Amino acid sequence: MNELNWQSARRAVPLLASMILAAAGISAVGITLAAQDALPPARLTLKQAVNQAIRNSRDLALARIQQTITEKAAGLNRADFLPNLYGGSGAAYTNGMPQTPGGQAPSIFSVSYIQTLFNPPLRGQLKAAEERARGQQSNVEAVRDSVILRAASAYLELAKTRHALELMRRQREGAQKILDLTRDRAGAGLELPIEITRAQLQSARIEQRILQLEGAEDSLDDELHNMLGLQPDQRIEVAAEELPGGLDQPVPELVHLALANNAAVKQAESEQRARHFRLDGERGGRFPTLDLVGQYSILSRINNYDQFFKKFQRHNFNFGVQVNIPILSARTNSAVSFAQTDLNAAELDLKNKRGLLELEVRREARRTREMEAGREVARLELQLAQQNLAVLQAQFQEGRLNLRDLERARIEENDKWMAFLDAEFERQRAQLELMRTTGQLAKAFQ
Repeated sequence: MNELNWQSARRAVPLLASMILAAAGISAVGITLAAQDALPPARLTLKQAVNQAIRNSRDLALARIQQTITEKAAGLNRADFLPNLYGGSGAAYTNGMPQTPGGQAPSIFSVSYIQTLFNPPLRGQLKAAEERARGQQSNVEAVRDSVILRAASAYLELAKTRHALELMRRQREGAQKILDLTRDRAGAGLELPIEITRAQLQSARIEQRILQLEGAEDSLDDELHNMLGLQPDQRIEVAAEELPGGLDQPVPELVHLALANNAAVKQAESEQRARHFRLDGERGGRFPTLDLVGQYSILSRINNYDQFFKKFQRHNFNFGVQVNIPILSARTNSAVSFAQTDLNAAELDLKNKRGLLELEVRREARRTREMEAGREVARLELQLAQQNLAVLQAQFQEGRLNLRDLERARIEENDKWMAFLDAEFERQRAQLELMRTTGQLAKAFQ
C-alpha cells in the first residue's frame, strides 16, 4: 500500500510541475500584455508642446473654416462679373398678342446670357468682400496666438507646480521632524503645550498647500491633455525652460512692432479698407452700368404667333451690350451717405484700437520689467537662505545647533524656493503676454 502511494506521488510530481510552469507562463504573458498596454510618457519640450497644441486646436480649425467662408462669400460677389448662362422652357395660355408675362415672345426653349462689365457699386462690394477675406487671416493669427499662450502657460505652470510639490513634500518631512521633537521635549517638560500646537499648525498648513498644488497639477494636466490630444492615462513629462527669444527693445520699438504686427489692429485696418472700397463703389453709382447680354430662343406656330407678324422665324438670336444711365437715383445718395458713416465708424475704431494698444504695450513692458526685478529679488533671497542653511548645517555638525533650528532653516529655504518659482513663472507669463501683444509670439515658437 505504501509502495503504491509512493508511485502515485512520483507520477503526480511532473503533472504538478507542468501546471505550475503553465501558470507562471500565463502570469508572465499577462504581465507582458499589461506592460504593452501601458502608454509611455509623453516627453515634450515647450516648443514641441506648443506646436502640437497648434496642430490639434479645434478653435484654430474653426477660425480657418471661417476664413474659407469669407473667401467663398467674396466668390459670390465675383460671380456677377463672370459669364452667367441660363436655359429654360415653359407653357402659358395667351389670348391676343402672344407674349410671356415678362414681355418676350413665347418660346419652346430659350437661353439667356448675362455678364456685368462695369458696375461700380457691385465692384466696390466685391473689393470689400475680398479685403474682408484677407483680413480674416488676422483673426486666424489671433486665435493661433491665443492657443500658443494657453499651451505655453499651462506647460510652464505645470512644471512649476510639480517642482513646488517636490519642495512641499520635503518640507512636510521637516515639519514632521519638528513636531516629533517638540512633542518629545514637551513630554520631558522642556517645551510648553503651545509649541506643539504651533508645530501642528505648521504641518496642517503644509498639508493644505500640498492638496492645493495636487489639485492644480491635475487641472493643468487635464488641460494639456485636451490641448495636445493625448490619451487621458498618458503622463506628460515637462521641464522648466526659458522662453525662446526675448524682447529687449526699447518701449518705442515695441510699440512700433505692435502697431505693425498686432492681429487685432491688422483686422481693424482691413475692415477700414473694406469700407473704403464700399464707399468708392457707391460713389460710382452715379455712372452708367454696362452689361454684356445675349439671348437665343426657339419659337413655334402653336400659339398663332405667325398670325400677328408678317414673317415667322423659328430660331432667334441676339447679342450685345446693355447700358443703364442713372438719371435720378435716390438709392445712390442714401448708399453713399451710409457708406461714408460706416467708414467714419471704422476709422474711429481703428484709432481707438491703436491708442489702446500703445497703452497696453507700455503697461505690459513695465510689468515685464517689474516681474524681472521681482524674480531677481526672489533669486537673491533664495541664495541667501541657501547660504544661511549651509552655515547652520556646519554648526549642527559641530554640535552648536539643535535639530529643530536646522529643520526650520530648511523649511525657510523651501519657502524661498517656492517664492522664486512663483516669481519666475510670473515673469515668463508677462513675457508671453508682451510677445502676443507685439505680434512676436508665433515667431518665437517656429
